[in-house]
Amino acid sequence: MGSFHLIPLGFAALMAVIDAFALSLLKKISTKAVSFSFMPIAAIIYAIQPFVFLEALNFESMTVMNILWDLTSDIIVTFIGIFVLGEQIGFRKSVGIVLSFIAIYLFTFEDGHSPLEKFIANACNFRPANI
Repeated sequence: MGSFHLIPLGFAALMAVIDAFALSLLKKISTKAVSFSFMPIAAIIYAIQPFVFLEALNFESMTVMNILWDLTSDIIVTFIGIFVLGEQIGFRKSVGIVLSFIAIYLFTFEDGHSPLEKFIANACNFRPANI
């Protein structure tokens, strides 16, 4: 298997924490737990995100960074919803969370280094000769 890349996961986690903080603040604004005057704070927090993403692109492709960010954010925000806000999810959605962890694990490895990966990649690109 290819090598593990921690730096893109770190950027994804930072962007996910930004999401989690801003979304939690927006939830509190929507339930009137805090004043609407906090809305500019959420907007400023989100304004930081493109700069973090731009820096992350020095270490990983846009496709991989976006999916790592999305999955990590989804997990963190879901855990805040469940453990902090008391929201509930069912069994199937819990399985989805587990699959998200598996996807994050797979996306943090470099592709194409093992013989099995090369074989599968070649098999997927197989085109029969014109007869």
